[in-house]
Amino acid sequence: MAESKPMNPLEMVAYVLSKQVNDHEVVYIGTGLPMVAAILAKKTHAPHITFVYESGGQDPIAGGMPWSVGGPETYRKSPMIMEMAYSFGQAACGLVDTGFLGFAQLDMYGNANTTMIGDSFLNPKVRLTGSGGNNDVGSLCEKLVFVGIQSPQKFVQKCDFITTTGHMVDGVSRTDLGILGKGPVAVVSTAGVYDFDPATKRMRIKTLHPGVSADLAQLASGFELLRSEGEIPVTEVPSPEILEILRHEVDPQGFFISMPGA
Repeated sequence: MAESKPMNPLEMVAYVLSKQVNDHEVVYIGTGLPMVAAILAKKTHAPHITFVYESGGQDPIAGGMPWSVGGPETYRKSPMIMEMAYSFGQAACGLVDTGFLGFAQLDMYGNANTTMIGDSFLNPKVRLTGSGGNNDVGSLCEKLVFVGIQSPQKFVQKCDFITTTGHMVDGVSRTDLGILGKGPVAVVSTAGVYDFDPATKRMRIKTLHPGVSADLAQLASGFELLRSEGEIPVTEVPSPEILEILRHEVDPQGFFISMPGA
């Protein structure tokens, strides 16, 4: 029986993120909604994708929802288990198609910060977790998809620190910097889906989630969002059947798709 419970914003983001994956791709997965999205994609429209978990697990047999990329489910009957450095090596060799990343700050060119907030590296306002694998994934995978909450504090004019290079840094392209891959191809936020203008490499509205206007999306951004000509499409929403798979097969405990306090 299909679900009648209304979809929440995290479920929407998880579904939209899953749609960024194409069948037969090799997908580099980090903790959180990227895990949810990859598992959902494999159970629905992309059954032949291959998982590369950040901690080194390679394409485990499906089990429960991992609590992190270091959880035992990421290694369950895997054909191969690698150290993290070797999994980055896979990406450097061109063997990973899509990487998922979160961000604390993201600028209009897809440069991301997960290192610190503030003006001083030695005395920051907030010290974040650091790169982890963010720089490696962003520099080595063929294409990159960002996911996160949209607000003026997160969509910023200039990152306080660039952990992961997007398309352009101080007018210099990633190609000129010698960085591999195509860079960011999409940003999935709580407001919509964004791509990057081919000419300017600036972030551009692709679709907006139901109920979100272009003006509202702009208010939630610290830089000007480019818009294509014509009416902006509404983001596709999951069917009741897919919501049921998401809730009962992918993340039944609601580790990552339950709203806080709900």
